[in-house]
Amino acid sequence: MTSAPPAKSPAGSPLEVLRAFARLGLSCFGGPIAHIGYFRDEFVVRRRWLDERAFADLVALCQFLPGPASSQVGFSLGLMRAGYLGGLAAWLGFTLPSAILLVLFAYGASALTGPIGQSLLHGLKLVAVAIVAQAVLGMARTLCPDKQRASIAALALILIAVSPASSSQVGAIVLGALAGLAFCRGEAREASESSAFPITRRMGVVFLVVFLALLALSFAPGREFALAAAFYRSGALVFGGGHVVLPLLRAAVVAPGWVTDGAFLAGYGAVQAAPGPLFTFSAYLGAVAHVPPGGIAGAALALVSIFIPGLLALMAALPFWRRLSGRQSARAAMAGINAAVVGLLGAALYNPVFVSAVQSPVDFAIAAAGFVLLVAWRAPPLLVVALTAAAGVTEAMVG
Repeated sequence: MTSAPPAKSPAGSPLEVLRAFARLGLSCFGGPIAHIGYFRDEFVVRRRWLDERAFADLVALCQFLPGPASSQVGFSLGLMRAGYLGGLAAWLGFTLPSAILLVLFAYGASALTGPIGQSLLHGLKLVAVAIVAQAVLGMARTLCPDKQRASIAALALILIAVSPASSSQVGAIVLGALAGLAFCRGEAREASESSAFPITRRMGVVFLVVFLALLALSFAPGREFALAAAFYRSGALVFGGGHVVLPLLRAAVVAPGWVTDGAFLAGYGAVQAAPGPLFTFSAYLGAVAHVPPGGIAGAALALVSIFIPGLLALMAALPFWRRLSGRQSARAAMAGINAAVVGLLGAALYNPVFVSAVQSPVDFAIAAAGFVLLVAWRAPPLLVVALTAAAGVTEAMVG
């Protein structure tokens, strides 16, 4: 058996990664599925940091791992581009804007609770429709070019549409892998060089040991580290991220009396208006929790604690995943998985993205206009975000 080729050297700088992800951290609205659409447009289409297949492989891997999937994809892109500091830069740039907004909300800066704020939020949901639709179209063209993979995508979409639970998402990906092994062996290709990461297998084992050790410690009694332990457990035991983490967070902070139910729901409403990952809800909860350290220190501790397990699990998996993905049978399975991911994105385009955003014919027209701007005119996503948000506010004012 031949050993895996050496990891590709980083090709960019942490500062470049930080600038790119800070821009996305200020403009990525719509939840984890929309974030993947933004990432694809920015790093596959515009910047060409990696190809479509390598990007889809990353998305599929992160769906399997515990933690926030879109943040893990972003961290992977930064890691691939500029090493460990690049991964940290990607996480900081994508996470801090939302976390800062939510800490301000915890201290009373709730500017998006009035009618204008709600209209702005509605416009941002509409742009998510356009972004996700663009991602589904682009990924389908590349990853589902034949009847076998198109059928796998359609079956995955049907499964998720009928049963939208997070377990169904994992099930759809597993079935996609099995279908790929059965029907996509002729399409298997070698792993793209653009998917290399600067992590050795030895370091992968180290990250896995640290992940498991911290998880074991999080169950130990003691009030000194209770806040960090609660958020670490929440991040380590949730798959797919996004809204799936909410029941765990509620059990972690409301059940012991650290946060009232009303404060929890108010923060949940605020995080819908913020860009970036939903896991930054932890910063709000850490700030308002009646357990040490509280305030800004509590926000920082909760934020770091909930993200660490997913990033450790990712870095533990990446070196072994890359070696596995070089095998012909694994590439066939990945072809089926990638097709299933397209189906998963297609199902999410309808629910929750379309269902929660499009409430009238005018809404549909605004989302369609944003889609045309992105696909036909190749307008910058930030411009489409601004125009669509403005259209949402105008619609509310006129209505």
